[in-house]
Amino acid sequence: MRFILPFVIFLVLSVFLYMGLGRDTREVPSPLVGKAAPAFVLPLLHDTGKHFSPQDMKGKVWLLNVWASWCGACKDEHPVLMEFSRQNVLPIVGLDYKDKPEDGQATLKKAGDPYTLVIADADGKVGFDYGVYGVPETYVIDKNGMIAYKLIGALNSQNLREKILPLVAELQAK
Repeated sequence: MRFILPFVIFLVLSVFLYMGLGRDTREVPSPLVGKAAPAFVLPLLHDTGKHFSPQDMKGKVWLLNVWASWCGACKDEHPVLMEFSRQNVLPIVGLDYKDKPEDGQATLKKAGDPYTLVIADADGKVGFDYGVYGVPETYVIDKNGMIAYKLIGALNSQNLREKILPLVAELQAK
């Protein structure tokens, strides 16, 4: 009888562990999904005299891709972003996160620039407001400025095809 309670506790913990192991680590729930994208004004990476705000995209479905020149996984996702940008499905805004402007510019010059525009978040404050865990991260933002989806980790052909493109098509049809 005295072994039943510890055994039951063990079984319950085992079930929770098993459920946790089956989850995709890139699918971390974000409290921002379904809420307004945080407001900000940041300078453009290539022209610091010009600025961008999410308000500039009102009425459009767009992608916010958080990246950095020092990020290895960002280099892995870059060819996918390059191909996706050629399809001209929606505006792709790059947020160069905690990076030196000259390093971000050099990276894009060397690897190609898939972005409609790139903004510089040198101190990481905007990334913090968006709940960035690490780079890369990608957000789908709807016509009303609401965050519809957050992807943690590198964008790849599969998550683009299976998650992002169907969601973008649905949001653009609204």
